[in-house]
Amino acid sequence: MIPFVSILVPCYNEERFIGTLLENLVQQDYPGDHLEILIIDGGSADSTREIISGYAARDPKFRLLDNPAQYVPFALNAGIRLAHGEVIVRMDAHAEYPTNYVSLLVQSLFELKADNVGGTWVTMPGGPGLKSLAVARVLSSPFGIGNAEYRLNVKKIRRVDTVPFGCYLKSVFDKIGFFDEELLRNQDIEFNGRLLKNGGTIYLVPEVRIIYYARDSVKKLLNMFFQYSMFRPLVNKKLGMAIQPRQFVPPVWVIFLLVMLIGSFFSRGCGGVLLGGLGLYFICDLIFSIRSAVNANKWGLMLYLPWIFFVLHITYGIGYIRGLINFTLLNRKPQSVSSTR
Repeated sequence: MIPFVSILVPCYNEERFIGTLLENLVQQDYPGDHLEILIIDGGSADSTREIISGYAARDPKFRLLDNPAQYVPFALNAGIRLAHGEVIVRMDAHAEYPTNYVSLLVQSLFELKADNVGGTWVTMPGGPGLKSLAVARVLSSPFGIGNAEYRLNVKKIRRVDTVPFGCYLKSVFDKIGFFDEELLRNQDIEFNGRLLKNGGTIYLVPEVRIIYYARDSVKKLLNMFFQYSMFRPLVNKKLGMAIQPRQFVPPVWVIFLLVMLIGSFFSRGCGGVLLGGLGLYFICDLIFSIRSAVNANKWGLMLYLPWIFFVLHITYGIGYIRGLINFTLLNRKPQSVSSTR
């Protein structure tokens, strides 16, 4: 028996990418009479809605829904409530998908008897030029993003703590609830953590490959990672634990730098430790930057990679510390914290 699948796509101002996504969905090899596609738009001010409406007028599988709350968890929950599928597949407008994307995920979901499965990211530049390529390379490096396996070149199916986007049994949402609408960022991380805490299983399926387009500027990259890191402490607070220990490395690094910098005004020993720590860091930074430039066969990347690695780690660490202060020490509500889409 072929399960009915509901595809959910939250979006906002995605005129540059939405057409490619919709074509990917049209070309899926999954039976069309067992598929519905819900595009949940947060009030786009560009031509995103017009592009979606054109597809919906030609194909009843497509439905354009409104997300007046604008943020992703509200869009996902609205889609889940309206979905008719036995399986929920969350997709993102900033990516391209193979024609067998849905069919492979659904097959893997049932063969593995999993609660959630997902594929790997092949990160591509979001724009032209060496700087955009450098951003994509940083997001594909273990030095840049740690051991997030779906971003790395894994070869075998394995159990993991999270996957990008996700293909879920709808019954999972009946058991453990929907996405947490307080989490304007990282709602998928929290949901998958909650799923694991309740005995669920998540599998990464390397055969399923997603082409993901990175942000097209360093500024956008840093803003995205600052937002993600700021909400990580709130995720940990809600789960009562940290699912991913790698998240602690950047804030510990930032605290180390600050403590040693302040201490260096009072002690030469602290100054020596600070210089030693920075020296070790930049040795690692240069090694991974050179490796990435060699793999890309573009030595011009060395103009960007070392400092992008550094500012990304510092930005993530500062965001995490801000989140600790806001959500743990001050017990503030997420809505009171400035955040951008």
